[in-house]
Amino acid sequence: MEIQGLPGRLLAELGPAIAGGELPAGSVLRIEELEERFGVSRTVVREAVRVLESMRLVASKRRVGITVQPKSDWDVFDPLVIRWRLAGADRPAQLRSLGSLRVAVEPAAAALAAQHAGAADCRELAALAAELTSTARAADLPAFLRHDIAFHALVLRASGNEMFAHLGDTVGAVLTGRTEHNLMPHQPREYAVRLHREVADAICTGDAEAAEQAMRTIVTGAVAELSAELG
Repeated sequence: MEIQGLPGRLLAELGPAIAGGELPAGSVLRIEELEERFGVSRTVVREAVRVLESMRLVASKRRVGITVQPKSDWDVFDPLVIRWRLAGADRPAQLRSLGSLRVAVEPAAAALAAQHAGAADCRELAALAAELTSTARAADLPAFLRHDIAFHALVLRASGNEMFAHLGDTVGAVLTGRTEHNLMPHQPREYAVRLHREVADAICTGDAEAAEQAMRTIVTGAVAELSAELG
């Protein structure tokens, strides 16, 4: 979800400040103070606060103000929350947590996709695997990222499990964060690209075991690389 205009600019200030701990749990914000500090109208502040409330980062009460909530209450699957956490001091913990989620979910989704993917899914997976190969060889990281996000989201959708499918944006935010924060090699590694082709081939031939194993190798490899980068 991208918020445009003045509410988006206000969110771009408040969201990272909350997610990064600059505004810790229990901090109280007041609409009048935010109006004055950021030079925006009350309507803009309220719209931005409504978005933060939808993510459960803050809660508003009359005569109390806008209170920052503890991390345990946050919608940690929200792509913007993930982006803001990756931009701050919480980045290592966030990456490890999301890496563990991927290891738990994506191999199972690939196995299910081998059982449920339709012909259209298979054509798209094959096309995306080919695009990943060509953009990796060209070291075109922005294009590679777009195709990588689409590939993993499609595997999750093709699983036929709506809960897995809903995690597509979450995985996309992880992949984007790795690239934006220079945690990806300048040129994607050939073995990783090859494994994506293996996932596509296994899904399209109905080989659930091979699809699961290839995807597990992808995500565990990504976690290992991140651990090496983060120390």
